[in-house]
Amino acid sequence: MTSSNTETLPTTSVKKPQKQKSRRRRSRELALQGIYQWRVTGGDLDFIETQLRETNEFPKTDKKYFIKLLHGVLQDVEALAAQIQPLLDRPSKEISPVEFAILLISTYELTNFLEIPYRIVINEAIELAKSFGGTDGHKYVNGILDKQAAQLRTVEISVKTKG
Repeated sequence: MTSSNTETLPTTSVKKPQKQKSRRRRSRELALQGIYQWRVTGGDLDFIETQLRETNEFPKTDKKYFIKLLHGVLQDVEALAAQIQPLLDRPSKEISPVEFAILLISTYELTNFLEIPYRIVINEAIELAKSFGGTDGHKYVNGILDKQAAQLRTVEISVKTKG
């Protein structure tokens, strides 16, 4: 059978072709799931990590980055939440668990991974919020992270605006 004889399934809508997700994006997605689970159920970090390692997505991640994110955020959650809270318009307990988990991950990245440009951190957070958050959650996340980046990456931002 030649390739010209293959059938394709009809589609109901035209979508942009999806780009291949990077290993880091997959790591962020899996870490988001773990942090969400921890926030909602209060589960044990080791148990959550074990569950996530058993998913079909885990082999497609940057495993070291995933571990750094999951462990780093959950070990430093109090300090991260304290950094985020002044930027929020309401108590963190009232923020969607998905959006708050994204804010925790992004704040951790802005603080600990200075080699990743702040714009990439924010863009990745927006993409996570579009995929997993509420309808306009990405706008809220973007607004908070713009303020957060201005506080945590002042030198990087000032260089970008001068250049």
